Amino acid sequence: RQWCGRLGKVDNCQVGVFAVLGSRTHCVPIDYRLFLPEEWVQNKARCLAAGVPEVAIEFNRKHDLALQMVIASRARGVRFNWIGCDGFYGEDPSFLLALDRMHEIFMADVHKDQHIYLQDPDPIVPPAKPGKGRKPSRLKAQTEPIRVDQWVRQQPDEAWRRLTIRDTTKGKLRVNILHQRVWLWDGKQKQAEHWHLIVRREVKGSKIKYTLSNAPAGTALKRLAYMQAQRYWVERSFQDAKTSCGMSDYQARGWRSWHHHMALVMMAMLFMLEQLVSG
Repeated sequence: RQWCGRLGKVDNCQVGVFAVLGSRTHCVPIDYRLFLPEEWVQNKARCLAAGVPEVAIEFNRKHDLALQMVIASRARGVRFNWIGCDGFYGEDPSFLLALDRMHEIFMADVHKDQHIYLQDPDPIVPPAKPGKGRKPSRLKAQTEPIRVDQWVRQQPDEAWRRLTIRDTTKGKLRVNILHQRVWLWDGKQKQAEHWHLIVRREVKGSKIKYTLSNAPAGTALKRLAYMQAQRYWVERSFQDAKTSCGMSDYQARGWRSWHHHMALVMMAMLFMLEQLVSG
């Protein structure tokens, strides 16, 4: 039993982590990993009975599997300019730091309770106070953080920029964008990271999306907004995979059968995309 995005609840299910390659409005999955919960990994006999290879019987977080696919894609010569991910991955500082250390540009959604620093927290170990307890050993920020949703509520209307992102079936997609360079600190690193915060608000409606990016400091706002919006096509590709190619319609209970099914789905998706482009 684990969280199933398809069902929107905890249930008996299999969870996969997927890598999707996109170019403008075209996207197709190119890699995938089956997530093994710790309960499974701790039961080797159960894994072997399900056909899990011995080399794969080790626990990896979904974030770890995602990083493995990034590394594997680069090793195969796959070309891409940045990596987009949803709030589940964006909320993990270690995942974002790993991508940054790999010199990968990311555009990672975060949740509304994400904490940011508007000034460099400049973490230091406080000096010891004479005669009062142990000598401090943990780093401490010199400035206070603030939640992204709280910061957004403090911004005046004129701080938002109206931008046209792309064409849709209903006309131009226009959104309001708020941008700020902010610092992120995980409480462990000796220095905070200085990244972009991109906030997107619907012109008609109140839905807000928060995103962090380590793109170069001089990246144009319109480019950042475009990069943020591109994950829409990734979500669309999964909708197509589930409705047209049977991605979620299977009863596989073994390692090999699950991987075979997903491989066939990906091949069907690639075929459909090639027919669309050539047609």
